[in-house]
Amino acid sequence: MIASLLASVLAVGLPADEPAPSKLGLCVSCHGSDGRSRMPAAPHIGGQNEAYLVWALNQYREGRREGDVMNSIIGVLNRKDIEALARWYARQTWPAIVEGETAEAADASP
Repeated sequence: MIASLLASVLAVGLPADEPAPSKLGLCVSCHGSDGRSRMPAAPHIGGQNEAYLVWALNQYREGRREGDVMNSIIGVLNRKDIEALARWYARQTWPAIVEGETAEAADASP
C-alpha cells in the first residue's frame, strides 16, 4: 500500500506528456534535451534539483555568476522560462544513474 501511494505521488509530479519548454532550444546544444552535457565546459543538469537550477539561472541573469555562453543567452529568459527549463531538466534522469550499471563500470567506460 505504501509503495502504491508513493508511486501515485511521484506520478502526479512527473507528467509523461508535459511538453518541452518553448526555449529549450537555447540549452540543447550544450546540455542536450536530456540534461547530459555535450561539451566539457557544460555541466550535466538532467536530474538536478529544480530549486537549484532556478537559483543558478537567476544568478546568471543578475550578473552574479559568469559563463560566456550562459551570459549571452540569459537575457532572453524571463521568470516563467527559467522555471519551465528548471522543471524540465529536474525531471530528466541524472546522467550518473544508468540502470544495471555499477559505479566501477561507469568509470571504466570510454
